[in-house]
Amino acid sequence: MRVEVADKPLSEVDSDLLAVLLFDGDDLPEPLAGAPGSDDVKGAYRKTTLIHPESPRRALVVGLGDRDDFEPERARVAGAIAARTAGSVDATSMTIAGPDSEDPKALATAAVEGAILGSYRFDRFKSKQDDENGAKDLDQLTVIDGGGIAEAVESARVSAEAENFARELQDLPSNVVTPSYLAGRAKAIADEHSSVTCEVLGRKEIADKKMGGLVAVSQGTAEEPQLIVLRYQAGGDGETLGLVGKGVTFDSGGISIKPSGGMHEMKMDMSGAAAVLEAFSAIAKLELPINILAVIPSTENMPSGTAVKPGDIITQLNGKTVEVNNTDAEGRLILADALAYSVELGADRIVDLATLTGAVIVALGSTYAGLISNDDAFADEVEGAAGRTGELAWRLPLHPEYKELTKGTAADLTNASSKRKASTIYAGSFLEEFVDGKPWVHLDIAGTAWDVGREYTGKGPSGFGTRLLVDLARSLSS
Repeated sequence: MRVEVADKPLSEVDSDLLAVLLFDGDDLPEPLAGAPGSDDVKGAYRKTTLIHPESPRRALVVGLGDRDDFEPERARVAGAIAARTAGSVDATSMTIAGPDSEDPKALATAAVEGAILGSYRFDRFKSKQDDENGAKDLDQLTVIDGGGIAEAVESARVSAEAENFARELQDLPSNVVTPSYLAGRAKAIADEHSSVTCEVLGRKEIADKKMGGLVAVSQGTAEEPQLIVLRYQAGGDGETLGLVGKGVTFDSGGISIKPSGGMHEMKMDMSGAAAVLEAFSAIAKLELPINILAVIPSTENMPSGTAVKPGDIITQLNGKTVEVNNTDAEGRLILADALAYSVELGADRIVDLATLTGAVIVALGSTYAGLISNDDAFADEVEGAAGRTGELAWRLPLHPEYKELTKGTAADLTNASSKRKASTIYAGSFLEEFVDGKPWVHLDIAGTAWDVGREYTGKGPSGFGTRLLVDLARSLSS
């Protein structure tokens, strides 16, 4: 989508749709005041009114609610509502005009994010006959502003489009998005940027490095597992931020097979990998001055005669042994190797994202991701990025008593505790065993990766974590 900032009166807007964001109680700007339909305008949050001034010919007023209650999330929602309306009236261009505010940059960038995210559609597999009857794409977005926000708006565009790319990866079926497909996307990112390098390890190299978790989970599938490593070097001698994303491109549960009812959704068990890949791409596009290491373990988890079995004992990359008591608790096994490998490759601090536990949905729904960390300062920085982007995270506690749940009977650890206690925290405590004391944050995105239901995500994939990681990288590089 083309996005630009312009300083001109609303009467000169020539877009197919003018979207005016309005605080409750504020007067409509010229030339909307007195136009047909203007008497019906309400500034209550999410309220919309379509009016028809002489110029431009069509305007949508979107309420932001009380000025004292404003936060950028409201502008993000308003932008998405405007984009959806643009689609319903076949508008391919839209101009956004916001009210005077204490932070016009935050309002404008959030509105741009919402408009881009709200315009996402997945129709790759629709026939041309179906598509001809569908809505037109919004391809031009203009923001009215007096100046000084162009760079921030461009950054918002890059981040939001990266999140839409992540959503498309989530949406694509698992017969398209295989581990090799994700590796191909990583290689394409490296080809786009001279500051990025990519290395991909296949089944033999993974086994040679003794990554027992990734070996075990992948041994039941004919699809080649891939251990994807991306490096972005733009931070000089500064520290390296490690990003790890779970890349299970289809999770049947293995021999501990899942119920069939919702199994089709398990194509999205690579949502953490999608967010890491596309955030990495956005960081490189924005040329942020930071060093990033991304490690993505990717495989299918399938039942077969060669699949890992409940009760098997494996050895992870860092030498710790694990009883595999539930083959559907596979994510922590491949993440364990990836975290240990990130440490080995020089990550100074690490964030991992994974659709890891159903328990986090019970605890936090689809509003917050679960956040677990061994470092208060780093956890605060990630929570700050979460708050700024609207990709919210709620910190859950680590405590030595949780370590008792991770202990195995015949091995160092078990991947599934026999006690159904604190399952999300237990999984995080398990992962902590593989970060070698480095500052680390785990984000369990099982509840936020799809079916969030916000105006700018809908009921499908959300790309959760993409903008959060970009914002975190920006804050660490400043």
